[in-house]
Amino acid sequence: MTRIRKAKDEDLDTLMELFEQGKRIMRKNGNLKQWTNGYPEASTVLNDIAHGNCYICQDGQGEAIGTFAFIPGEEPTYARIYRGQWLDDTLPYATIHRLASTEDSHGVAAACIDWCCRRMPNLRADTHQDNHILQHILQKHGFRYCGIIYLDNGDERLAYQKIQL
Repeated sequence: MTRIRKAKDEDLDTLMELFEQGKRIMRKNGNLKQWTNGYPEASTVLNDIAHGNCYICQDGQGEAIGTFAFIPGEEPTYARIYRGQWLDDTLPYATIHRLASTEDSHGVAAACIDWCCRRMPNLRADTHQDNHILQHILQKHGFRYCGIIYLDNGDERLAYQKIQL
């Protein structure tokens, strides 16, 4: 059983290790271009914590096995979508960002998505075109590909949305 709790400042080292393991998973699966140049930075993670948006997934023994940011409200980079459209662009939504797990854990993404769906029936997420693992997970859990968005730095991302009515 996966337990999810809000992260605290003192969790920073654990969170940064979870992101390092997430990067290793990406690299092993051919995703060499996402989460580079120190991303996500400690300042980004601390900002998520300060705003109450950073969460830790724990196994039955209380060990950290994953993390994600759950951010209710509008995501500025989602204001414009290219080569497609959002399933709905009128309802409030939350975004899932910075999802990572340990290399030997299973089911973290499913627990995260289920937890988020219970709090907001309209979810959005984006990922790098080389992140085939997350693309598969999102589609498996009812997200639909909607188009392309661009991050503030100009990087292209595949955009997904899931609406539970």
